[in-house]
Amino acid sequence: MTPEDHARAAADLLEAERSGRQIGLLSLRHPDIGMDDAYAIQNAIHAQKLAEGRHVIGWKIGLTSKAMQSALKIDIPDSGILFDDMAFENGTTVPEGRFIQPRIETEIAFVMKSELGGESVTRDDVLTATGHVVPAIEILDTRILRADPETGKVRTVHDTISDNAANAGVVLGRERHAPDAFDLRWVGALVFRNGEIEETGLGAGVLNDPAESVAWLARRMAGYGQKIEPGHVILSGSFVRPVECPAGSEIHADFGAFGSVDIRFD
Repeated sequence: MTPEDHARAAADLLEAERSGRQIGLLSLRHPDIGMDDAYAIQNAIHAQKLAEGRHVIGWKIGLTSKAMQSALKIDIPDSGILFDDMAFENGTTVPEGRFIQPRIETEIAFVMKSELGGESVTRDDVLTATGHVVPAIEILDTRILRADPETGKVRTVHDTISDNAANAGVVLGRERHAPDAFDLRWVGALVFRNGEIEETGLGAGVLNDPAESVAWLARRMAGYGQKIEPGHVILSGSFVRPVECPAGSEIHADFGAFGSVDIRFD
């Protein structure tokens, strides 16, 4: 793909977000699309959002489970960018029409107190740089069709990364914990939609340790000359399958002693 191709794809995705009308698969439009192309498209979206007055509040990490990596035939996670207009208060209602096909996942969020970066970042470095950890819900959306209606071809990881890793929102719980207060591998959640249990999972589903996921992100960012900044919220990766959230969905994520998170979709 050329830089012009990247810019056109980013513009189409931004228009899809504004209009609520999904675009076709980029992997069909550009069969040669690769990982570098996908992140170039994501970076073009990043640049445009900054130009429009948005600012970065953190990062999300996706595809951290073996099951999701196997399904997409990759062996590494991916990442996306959190912007200030993606933050929702715990217990609030998402207005009708805000998203196209919203889904949610439960995650452990790391809120950083100091800068983190470099090609040799470790789990211990992550914990040292973390101010607190908090229960979280990530809201997913897709500005790209999940499957092409004519060929049946489904989205690839390149489509998803181009689409800012399908990121759309973040909801943080009220509870704040020191990063070493819990064994994060054993922090889990029960996910309810309209009072019925939908999913359960444990933090160990995220690369066997959510802190390892954040270390991966810091190392990946180092390759692009980037660092995780103080105050950034890092969604470390989901340990449940995505839960569909059609209009009228009320989501309650019960993390036990770790806390809880709630969101509703009009």
